[in-house]
Amino acid sequence: MISLAALVLLAAASYRGTQLVVHDSILDPARDRVIGWHEKRPDSALRTAIVTLISCVYCTGWWVSGAFLAAWLLATDAWHGTPLLVHGIEWFAVAGAAVLLNRWDDTRDGH
Repeated sequence: MISLAALVLLAAASYRGTQLVVHDSILDPARDRVIGWHEKRPDSALRTAIVTLISCVYCTGWWVSGAFLAAWLLATDAWHGTPLLVHGIEWFAVAGAAVLLNRWDDTRDGH
């Protein structure tokens, strides 16, 4: 199981990664291309799902936190020897902590 320090670090990294994908201007061109692609066939369920994924902090945050957790577990060799269920619970913990940071950020003045 990951430590509290690792949970905090992964939550902060997941929050920042989610902000990068959903809000940061550096990825505006990529998001604009995906949105333009969706507008060509707005009735496409797949295209709608992809646009929803990249524009929703909760949707993106779930997958970003899972990717960061998996990378952390593999890099620290903590993947093996721990039941998969425990890693699933860790994923919920990291994603939950990251979304709390997103909610806090959304309530600050100027947002």
